Amino acid sequence: MCGIVAYIGSREAYPIILKGLQRLEYRGYDSAGVALLDNTLEVYKKKGKVAELEASLVGKNLHAQAGIGHTRWATHGEPSDRNAHPHRSSSGKLAMVHNGIIENFAPIKKELIGKGYDFESDTDTEVLLHFIDDIYQNDAESLEEAVRIALKRIVGAYVIILLDQDHPDTLIAARKGSPLVIGIGKNEHFLASDASPIIEYTKEVVYINDYEMAIVKPDELVLKNPGNERITPFITKLDMELAAIEKGGYAHFMLKEIFEQPTAVFDCLRGRLDPKTGSIRMGGIDKHLDLLRDAKRIILVGCGTSWHAGLLAEYVFEELCRIPVEVEYASEFRYRNPVINPGDVIIAISQSGETADTLVALENARKQGAFIFGVVNVVGSSIARLAHAGAYTHAGPEIGVASTKAFTAQLTVLYLIAIKLGYSKNAISQERYLHLINELALIPEKITEVLRSANQVKLLAERYKDARDFLFLGRGYNFPIALEGALKLKEISYIHAEGYPAAEMKHGPIALVEEGLPIVFVATKDGYHEKLVSNAQEIKARKGSVLAVISEQDSVFEEIADATIAVPAADEILAPLLSVVPLQLLAYYTGLAKGLDVDKPRNLAKSVTVE
Repeated sequence: MCGIVAYIGSREAYPIILKGLQRLEYRGYDSAGVALLDNTLEVYKKKGKVAELEASLVGKNLHAQAGIGHTRWATHGEPSDRNAHPHRSSSGKLAMVHNGIIENFAPIKKELIGKGYDFESDTDTEVLLHFIDDIYQNDAESLEEAVRIALKRIVGAYVIILLDQDHPDTLIAARKGSPLVIGIGKNEHFLASDASPIIEYTKEVVYINDYEMAIVKPDELVLKNPGNERITPFITKLDMELAAIEKGGYAHFMLKEIFEQPTAVFDCLRGRLDPKTGSIRMGGIDKHLDLLRDAKRIILVGCGTSWHAGLLAEYVFEELCRIPVEVEYASEFRYRNPVINPGDVIIAISQSGETADTLVALENARKQGAFIFGVVNVVGSSIARLAHAGAYTHAGPEIGVASTKAFTAQLTVLYLIAIKLGYSKNAISQERYLHLINELALIPEKITEVLRSANQVKLLAERYKDARDFLFLGRGYNFPIALEGALKLKEISYIHAEGYPAAEMKHGPIALVEEGLPIVFVATKDGYHEKLVSNAQEIKARKGSVLAVISEQDSVFEEIADATIAVPAADEILAPLLSVVPLQLLAYYTGLAKGLDVDKPRNLAKSVTVE
């Protein structure tokens, strides 16, 4: 989703902002722009990539010690120069960038047109800027006051940052429902949508909360609540390193992150899982163990890949904990009228911790008395702050738009929770508990083994890259992995792909089977294996092309399938942590074979902070 970078201090602002915009390119965007304030306010913006903006500014006066930058993901108005941010006020003295959606922009725009305002873009952002400017010119003593008055009328989500030509030593920022972090330097401040543009300059940051306003000068940061009362900023130390957001010799971030999964899962387990003592220690669980153990119902909420993690966790929690579990798309959960009872536990799963639909769903559920537990990757994110308790996945920054290591890290956290709760409820025996702990500890090493098949998967991708459609089939714990494999392939290669429970094939999807149609079976050894063999034989009888992810030494599937990728043997509950990896590689190498931008698939954004 859209990215914001801003700087105020003693350095040249433009190089900092440009590099920051480049760091935020992973979020997905279609245009970029900067506003720079020296003696005068200059605004430059361009449809396309940051590199195109940079090329257009050669020879321009870019000297400034305050500035704001933006990468836009189109919502209101098509991608174009005129719809790109920053926008400038009709007076020419204000410039503003905005992430989010202003839902009631239409009546405000009508009101402003009645006052004689003209609009140069189709955006809701320009409406908000003219609204603030109108209040500033007529009803407010300061820009800060004008922003406060305007935002009381606004319905929707936003992060805004404003530059004022008459006050070049001040930036005004505010947020609701979209992330904003402020980095603190020596007589300088850095503002951004996430920490990636900041870590090069400072490790001290302040995460801004909903409805807060920041008045930022080179040597001062003032936070205020909606009542105009000052708030003491809470300074957090970043644990992120610059190397973590660079490619490190890999051709793409997606490939790097696929290969980082052994480390990501190990880091997720480190300090929590101890096979020698047979213990699982998780602060967020230990503090609320009685409440979680006695939960009458667990509701898992997520979007996209995170929803798939929740769907797999449903199988695992019900098997190990014997607690009823429901899995909800956050985008649906927030709008229907779900029955929430006090004491229900909602586990929210989100890589960014900023997913708009998930946040609203949690806010509604919390008001109804539910206990909120967050499983997120980004420290200090909105979901982490909203939740009563939680667990970070510790996967490290994920730059590729299609989630890979964040997914396996989410699963790892959910496995830890389920195993710990199941044992504390006496729902599983000590023997089973210790077996799962030891098996889980071996997963990083086994993922490393799976990654050795990368070249084999690459050859398969080149063989099937021109396919029009794919089907992915799995049963039990591997059914959510079939869904995830289909999602990855369609995200990265733009090939139409669908995932189904293998038993559902005869209830419709088998009509699609024709000669050469690639059908991927997620078929590691489990209680469903013989059934999957039968399903595969049905496909072969109709001349479909069977690809299978199998356990090592599975001679039965090797005989049936046109191609197989073997993964190490593992307990069937934990096998999805291995079976998903070849499917990630298949998506990556298929997109690569088709000449596509695998890190930034079209129309997609990394962090979906609007509806």
